[in-house]
Amino acid sequence: MLSANLNDIAVFMAVVEAGSFAAGGKATGLTRSAAGKAVSRLEDRLGVRLLNRTTRALSLTDEGRSFQEHGLGILAAVEAAEASVASPAGTPRGVLRLTAPQAYGRRVILPLMERYLTQWPHTQIEASFTDRPIDIVEEGFDLAIRFGGTAAGTRLVSRVVARARYSVVASPAYISRHGRPGSLADLSGHQGLAFSSRGNRQSWRYRDAKGAWMTASFRSRLRLDSGEALRDAAVRGLGIGLLPDFLVADDIRSGDLLRLLPDCETEVAEIVVLYPTRRLVEPRVRQFIDLLVSALKH
Repeated sequence: MLSANLNDIAVFMAVVEAGSFAAGGKATGLTRSAAGKAVSRLEDRLGVRLLNRTTRALSLTDEGRSFQEHGLGILAAVEAAEASVASPAGTPRGVLRLTAPQAYGRRVILPLMERYLTQWPHTQIEASFTDRPIDIVEEGFDLAIRFGGTAAGTRLVSRVVARARYSVVASPAYISRHGRPGSLADLSGHQGLAFSSRGNRQSWRYRDAKGAWMTASFRSRLRLDSGEALRDAAVRGLGIGLLPDFLVADDIRSGDLLRLLPDCETEVAEIVVLYPTRRLVEPRVRQFIDLLVSALKH
């Protein structure tokens, strides 16, 4: 009986995701009629209607929407149980949900996702590229890629996978209008482009001649919460930016940005992968982390 219940739940979830009995049935290896009967059995057993059926479309009832949310947890638990008894070299399957900073995700992680999907054809990826803070446990992510300074806590495992170097950059147009700073102390007379999220402004740290870490002082009339937007602002000549090399390397090569103060030692940010604490990490998560470590170590 339990197996039949789970099968009907899986069919219901597939129908909702696909938007029709025919497509949902096909996804689960059933005919349209069999998929419809499975959902009807589930509704009879629960004593509520889960789907509104019309000749043109299906829509969730309030009860159906609530059951779908719980169904996601049920199927995830079943998948985790299967993974817990699989061999460590198990084949990755299912949906990998990950989040990464917007610029790093688009420029570095997206090409790795292409490699991952090619290597593991039974997987899918749902990704959120955003610079906003995300609680990956509460929001149901398998892993997050973050720049250093994130406290893992007891619910998360943290692993360093790479390090990002930063450069002080500005456009030729900005330099022609405002001059080139000769030292970090000169930045106090320039417009700095600052990363700021929820009122927290990122500081520019550098090592002085005595080896001590200092914070650069600069004016800032433009503060943004996106690395890509900061890069665009620097290219447009709106100010001087302290930006990761992966984001500005092409612009420096093309001459759209100039590297300033090349002898200045700026802070290096650790890039970490965070994932929920589990006794056994699912193959789809483990293989993606292994790919990150292998691809990013250089």
